[in-house]
Amino acid sequence: MTAATPPGTQDLSEGVLGVALLHIERGDLPSAHNSLEHAVAEGVSAGANASLFHGAPALEFVLSCAGRADRDVRNVVDRMVTVRLAAAHWRRASGALPYLGEFDLIRGLTGLAALLLTRGGVPALLKEILSYLVSLSRPVYIEGRDLPGWWSQSGPADEEMDGGHGNNGVAHGIAGPLAVLSLATRHGIRVPGQHDAIEVFAHWLDTYGCCYWTTQDELTDPEPPKPAPTRPSWCYGPPGIARVQQLAALALGDPARRLAAEDTIASALSDAAHLDRIRDASLCHGWAGLVTLVRAVADDSTAPSRFTPLIDDLTTRLAADLAHLPKPGFMEGRAGAQLALDGTNSTGWTRALLIT
Repeated sequence: MTAATPPGTQDLSEGVLGVALLHIERGDLPSAHNSLEHAVAEGVSAGANASLFHGAPALEFVLSCAGRADRDVRNVVDRMVTVRLAAAHWRRASGALPYLGEFDLIRGLTGLAALLLTRGGVPALLKEILSYLVSLSRPVYIEGRDLPGWWSQSGPADEEMDGGHGNNGVAHGIAGPLAVLSLATRHGIRVPGQHDAIEVFAHWLDTYGCCYWTTQDELTDPEPPKPAPTRPSWCYGPPGIARVQQLAALALGDPARRLAAEDTIASALSDAAHLDRIRDASLCHGWAGLVTLVRAVADDSTAPSRFTPLIDDLTTRLAADLAHLPKPGFMEGRAGAQLALDGTNSTGWTRALLIT
């Protein structure tokens, strides 16, 4: 393995690895093998750009879905995780705020924790990542003010944000760490402070989860922010956060929180004004992501039948729009949308989204 970065192929989000994942879920291993050969033909990144959705960790995830992840690729990932954890600990000790890419699902340690959860057992590095994520629940004091431990000066594209922000989404924000801590709890994996951290993150989202992110002005405002009209999606917005809140409720044993999360899903996805904001069929921010998370919400609900009309409606919309997706890959392309439309999860592919 090298630190090379061939364009697109080794990328789960937009590249050939996503196509391989679709073949694996469908049981077409010869086609999956061909896609995997193409994906790794020019090397696989284990460098700073590697993540659950790119490079060696993405390759391990896809291979694990086929039951074929070997020791070599896992060793590469383990070395990578060790380096990332060391950098995160150094950053925190220095008193600096984190970049989203340090801890988020798409680029950071939350995504690597999601990958390690697929290995089974209790990997030591997984517990180290969970302890790091717990540390984000503790406030930091910087320039005369207390800030959440996940507050970042930059946005999802590393753009500077005046005063910084607290990102609330599943893909790039604190909902991702909350989801992985909650899922680890459901797997019986716990570290000190995990329960309290789940409560801190869940209560934050109770107040601020109505917005894609929280600004400095909103943080200091005595009144909570008003919900803004937003696109309902997996990556940002009420549905993705509601699924995470349902997972948190299950981890905490909180039936009131679970019911509130399920009500949010039912309300948001029954509102034509919200649905009119959706522009494509993708997993990330379209119909595929919504139908996938609603199926999971229904599976964990005490009243699953209330979601059947929503699932049917979303599936119809997904089927109508899927062919219009221009990209072939997983997150924003046809492979991911087709996985959602097929409606199976025998490989556990939805774990990459922290939906299950």
